[in-house]
Amino acid sequence: MRTLSIREMRNELGRLDRLISTEGEILITRRGKPIARLIPAGGARKKPSHADLRAAMPRLATGSERLLRAERDER
Repeated sequence: MRTLSIREMRNELGRLDRLISTEGEILITRRGKPIARLIPAGGARKKPSHADLRAAMPRLATGSERLLRAERDER
């Protein structure tokens, strides 16, 4: 994500479409405080699939069925 002040944004207005397509998101600030966020239309971010999320999680040393059985037996 790129951060631009209002003045910089006005100077870059002519190529704003190219800037958004390359940067993805643009944060516009006034006196250092964010006031707006520009994102490409049609969804800037690709949502990860469930398979991607599962692959990113570390494997448990003990299977979940054993953990559940142990917890139920303790009750």
